[in-house]
Amino acid sequence: MSPELTRKKNNLFIILCGIFLTNAIIAEMIGVKIFSFERTIGLSPAHLDILGFTMDFNLTAGVIIWPIVFVTSDLINEYFGKPGVKKISYLTASFIAYSFVVIFLTMKLPPAAWWLDANSMDAEGHFFNINFAFYKIFGQGQRIIIGSLTAFLLGQLVDVYVFQKLRRITGHKKLWLRATGSTVVSQLVDSFVVLFIAFTGIFTTSQIIAIGVTNYIYKFIVAIALTPLIYAGHYTIDKYLGREHAQRISDEASDDSQSFF
Repeated sequence: MSPELTRKKNNLFIILCGIFLTNAIIAEMIGVKIFSFERTIGLSPAHLDILGFTMDFNLTAGVIIWPIVFVTSDLINEYFGKPGVKKISYLTASFIAYSFVVIFLTMKLPPAAWWLDANSMDAEGHFFNINFAFYKIFGQGQRIIIGSLTAFLLGQLVDVYVFQKLRRITGHKKLWLRATGSTVVSQLVDSFVVLFIAFTGIFTTSQIIAIGVTNYIYKFIVAIALTPLIYAGHYTIDKYLGREHAQRISDEASDDSQSFF
């Protein structure tokens, strides 16, 4: 491989990892907010009957940018294979854990009196405790954090396994099948692992399954809708590397015996 191509390949990995890492961490931070998907797009609540529970599409704000993580993961999988996905997945999980540790420590810092006074009223003149608000926004429960990290890692490992299995079957064709197929399978794992770890003993098993089904329906629809974005990313990378070189790198990525860096 020429020095120029090596430089481009390394730059590509750094860019994809940066996009993956940034969006994964932001998604974890904003995930404390729950929003109504139906109201966001101007529809009435779905009121789905799932296992005897009335469920709407009330989702964490993190799902807004998780699709970017899905797409980036599939592109890393396509051009850097299992080693690439594992490296960035373990690195991201470590940085997410680090972020939560730092946030936990900052919540223990005693607030300055003037800061509390300066931010004691909202725009309508209602009193509120900004230090308490800081704690409520950033203070995710320990079980939720553990569940989220566990689900993230398991989901990524399942994603890379299914992607590479489909890659060997489809070859260079049917990118949509291996990208979408790996995502819908990995997100099935992710959707239920995090819920069972975080809420077992708090909700009944039926409630957890009902919530998981609602979340998975959304993720399944998004995975299908992302197909054009996957092809756009694939086209951009092929153009950057050169189609012949990009295809060779993709072939190497599907060989488990190959590594990089």
